Amino acid sequence: MKETKARIMKKLSTLFNVTEFPFRLFDKDGNVTYYENSDGYWERREFDSNRNVTYHVGSDKCWVRYEYDSNRNITYSVNSKGYWERREFDSNSNETYYEDSKGYWFRSEFDTNGNETYYEDSTRTVRGTKMQ
Repeated sequence: MKETKARIMKKLSTLFNVTEFPFRLFDKDGNVTYYENSDGYWERREFDSNRNVTYHVGSDKCWVRYEYDSNRNITYSVNSKGYWERREFDSNSNETYYEDSKGYWFRSEFDTNGNETYYEDSTRTVRGTKMQ
C-alpha cells in the first residue's frame, strides 16, 4: 500500500519527536540533511568530510552537484538543467578563472595583497596589466 505524505510525516514526527515545522534532520556533524516546511516543500543535502554541500535536491526535482578545492572554494557545479560552472583559484582563494556552459569566461591576476591587477573576459573587456 502506498503511504500518503501525511502518514509519512506522522511517522517521522513520532520517530523524531517533531510536532512543528519547519522539520529538519541533521547528520552527525550538525549539517541539515533534510528540511521540510509546512507547505510540503522539502530539500535534501549531502556533505563531504569538510562539511561542504556536495549535492542538493528539492521537491521541485531540481538538483545541483558541487566540487571543491582544498580551500573549500567551489571549483565546479552542475545542475539538473545542464548548466555548469568551473572556477580556478590562486593560493589566496582569489578567483583567477571562470567559465560556464553558456560560453562566458574570465581570467584575473592578483598581486600579493589580493588586489586585482589584470582582468579579461569573453566580452573582450580588458583592464590592468598582465603579469609576465
